[in-house]
Amino acid sequence: MSAGRDGALLVVGDVVTDVVARHGGPLAAGTDTAAVIRTLPGGAGANVACWAAHTGCADVRLLGRVGADAADWHARELLAAGVRPRLVVDPEAATGTVICLVDAAAAAERTFLTDSGASLRLGPADWSDGLLDGVARLHLSGYLLFTESSRALAGTALAAARARGVPVSLDPASAGFLAELGVDRFLAFAEGLDLLLPSRDEACLLTGLPDPGDAAAKLSRVVPLVVAKAGAEGALVARAGAVPVRVPPRPVVPRDTTGAGDAFTGAFLAALLAGATPEEAAAQGCRAGAEAVRRVGGRPPPRDDGSRGATDGSEAGR
Repeated sequence: MSAGRDGALLVVGDVVTDVVARHGGPLAAGTDTAAVIRTLPGGAGANVACWAAHTGCADVRLLGRVGADAADWHARELLAAGVRPRLVVDPEAATGTVICLVDAAAAAERTFLTDSGASLRLGPADWSDGLLDGVARLHLSGYLLFTESSRALAGTALAAARARGVPVSLDPASAGFLAELGVDRFLAFAEGLDLLLPSRDEACLLTGLPDPGDAAAKLSRVVPLVVAKAGAEGALVARAGAVPVRVPPRPVVPRDTTGAGDAFTGAFLAALLAGATPEEAAAQGCRAGAEAVRRVGGRPPPRDDGSRGATDGSEAGR
């Protein structure tokens, strides 16, 4: 089955609460550092879904796991963004929380403190093959690979998609967690993918090569299509080991780089589903990434269509 205009995008991944603290200089140890702090919906998987809907995908669905403490809020925020949520409520764990420390004086660079909470407690029991009905593309958040239960869920979803001929993409998500998981284990899973969307650092880590272009080309011998996100340097599109095509960035002065890669991925996938070539889709991804870094938090601006707080039978309490 090939991606098409009438097919849905199903994202499986993390839904978390982001606490974003923007500070104007180095953190002062042992005392106070002035900051502007906001609590926002986030999670790499959820962000990708929201940006895909924002950039034109009409049918975006999300499978994730949250705690009862914030399930209703996250469901409302996803619906308001145009995403159809299927949120499994964990009876024990709280919703995952990420503290994002954003240094406004250092190109809005960010550091994450991550409590995955319920988000990575997804397991095979949360999956149903019926989730793929009407789906033209499945996207997996790389964070799923970093716990045993969610890794098993990712494997189940990948196998089900392959059995139906649905293409599958994955964003590795975190160079730090990748190093803990192990490159060999990650690449063994990646052999079943159609599309890999690493950051520049993740591509270099996965190949041991210092040059991101060489790294993307090498990875494309494992996964047919590799799109390496290079931030302010744009993106690299690599196929079958060939020299990658460089897609230029969209110049912008960043406020907060949180979620820029998720924005790229969501827009890229939406463009693919609309029939764009990978290079055209990467240009759309760069455009969304530039829009994302002008905002605080990892999500696109809310819709003005009255959908906030609406219900459509989405599942936030299974």
